[in-house]
Amino acid sequence: MNLPKTVSSLATIRFQDCDPFNHLNNASYINYFMNHREDQLIKVYNLDIYEMARKLGKSWVSNSNQIAYIKPAFLMEKVIIESQLIAFDKSNLKVEMRMYNADKTHLKAIIWCGFTHFNLLKQQKEVHTEEFLELFNSILNPIEESEFEKRISRLRLHKRAIV
Repeated sequence: MNLPKTVSSLATIRFQDCDPFNHLNNASYINYFMNHREDQLIKVYNLDIYEMARKLGKSWVSNSNQIAYIKPAFLMEKVIIESQLIAFDKSNLKVEMRMYNADKTHLKAIIWCGFTHFNLLKQQKEVHTEEFLELFNSILNPIEESEFEKRISRLRLHKRAIV
């Protein structure tokens, strides 16, 4: 398997997702991140988590989110969203997603999302199959930092060094 370890997509910040200041509402960032990841799972990895839930009664459920808002995203702004699998084990995934302006000179937000493989029929945690473990091994793109705050600091320093 020669699949990309980081996937990206372009999104436009929409009116219904903004606050009265024309900034993307804090709660809406998560929707943009999740929509990006779901679309990319289908497009790049041929993994439709909703079809899987319907057919097999298994999918992934969110178990945690850590998000940092770095710079505002504005109404009708084009943003680039990137994501990558940064860790996994027998039942869990950890994904990092980043939102940038269109030319990637400003980091807008970063999120770490935790997901648990779940059997919807039995209402209990599920163990990943060998096929999934192979996929995860092939796309794993770990980062140096194990703490969210340290990751944010590193990304901020990295952007200052580029400019």
